[in-house]
Amino acid sequence: MVETVPTHRPLTPARRRWLRFKRSRRGYYSLIIFSVLFVVSLGAELISNDKPLLVRYQGAWHLPLLFEYPETTFGGFFETETAYRDPFFLAQMEQPGNRAIFPLNRHDFDSINFQIDGPVPSPPTGDNLLGTDDRGRDVLARLLYGFRLSVLFGLALTVLGTAVGILVGAIQGYLGGRIDLFGQRFIEIWGAMPELYLLIIFASIFEPSALLLLILLSLFSWMGLSDYVRAEFLKGRNLDYVRSAQALGVSGPVIMFRHLLPNGMTPVITFLPFRMSASILALTSLDFLGLGVPPSTPSLGELLAQGKANIDAWWLSLSTFLVLVGMLVLLIFIGEALREAFDPRKP
Repeated sequence: MVETVPTHRPLTPARRRWLRFKRSRRGYYSLIIFSVLFVVSLGAELISNDKPLLVRYQGAWHLPLLFEYPETTFGGFFETETAYRDPFFLAQMEQPGNRAIFPLNRHDFDSINFQIDGPVPSPPTGDNLLGTDDRGRDVLARLLYGFRLSVLFGLALTVLGTAVGILVGAIQGYLGGRIDLFGQRFIEIWGAMPELYLLIIFASIFEPSALLLLILLSLFSWMGLSDYVRAEFLKGRNLDYVRSAQALGVSGPVIMFRHLLPNGMTPVITFLPFRMSASILALTSLDFLGLGVPPSTPSLGELLAQGKANIDAWWLSLSTFLVLVGMLVLLIFIGEALREAFDPRKP
């Protein structure tokens, strides 16, 4: 009888780092929690919205999330879009054969609750689980949409800053000489620019938007990473395998991005969660100061500013503080786990 020897999958460097990352339980579970929250926030319209997900009226099905229906579609008298929280529409849905399926939270981020008894901001109730802001908008909806905006903005700014930082650092480190010298002087001058003053100036000239803010912040977000990439390329360009590739006639871009860059990605990857948390903090700070996205846009910084202006409305500051701190703590734990996973001194 021939005994079969069990074969094991080879432990590649990528798998070894993944196993190191999983060994850090705090970072591993933080990644799972953050990913779940982000995926849930991507479907915010299905969770928190003032429009029904599905409406059945007189035997016909309607999709208010995808299409606009006038009030006459549901037995009304006006050609304007249906107000789905209006008592008339709700009474129509109580008729036999009619039905409206609403999301879990029946509020959009910009919908105003006109049925509040009392001044705004109003405290938490059964209708508004986390209360309302100073305009009568649901805080839970604005937190959900604001979380999505913050994460997407942080991802976009991190990707842009990382791409530019890698490109600039790779060119400086590989070519060296005068290009590296003039590049460092340019970075020193560009880094001395008053970023906050420039944001104030551009905010007064152009209409504020998330895209404008992304472009302005990306002009400065690449400098911190380019130094690390430059150092890795300066260290690796004199190694034997690089000189051998140059002797064989391999082009410079191929050596830079196929040979040197994979070996210099450790500082890039380990800094990604920290750079993302810094991007989210920058957006929140600018929104708090009134220099960020437009006021109608759901923003954590705008909610914090409302909490500062309305000290008695504790639900504004407390809920926003917990969401912001929880998001940043999860990113920091993920960054620490990545740093340990890519540490060459770890066994």
